[in-house]
Amino acid sequence: MEIKRAGSQPSGKGPAEWFTGAVRIDPLFAAADPARAQGASVTFEPGARTAWHTHPLGQTLIVIAGCGRAQRWGGPVEEIRPGDVVWFAPGEKHWHGATATTAMTHIAIQERMDGRVVDWMEPVSEEQYRG
Repeated sequence: MEIKRAGSQPSGKGPAEWFTGAVRIDPLFAAADPARAQGASVTFEPGARTAWHTHPLGQTLIVIAGCGRAQRWGGPVEEIRPGDVVWFAPGEKHWHGATATTAMTHIAIQERMDGRVVDWMEPVSEEQYRG
């Protein structure tokens, strides 16, 4: 058994090459091999969002605070709220973040495959963000 105490892992800033706006990433867990799951709490300030990206084994988001937006490539921009659980299938191109006026926090859970959990792509344009 391992317990990671609240506040024992430092917060990080979402890198500008992968995020637009102010984003804080708080690591929660990264399972040791042979397990592959990892999770983080991610907080997006109003207007902040990820770049387009995919996950080799998919991703689950659990919205815990605020109001956000999410979109899969070719689909509509969807509003997401606390209690919503969002699943992106393996290889599904998508983005997620806060609304223009409200911050949003979600728990992001994904699995490693060949040492990676995400493949980053181009930024989400203002037009794409507005939907």
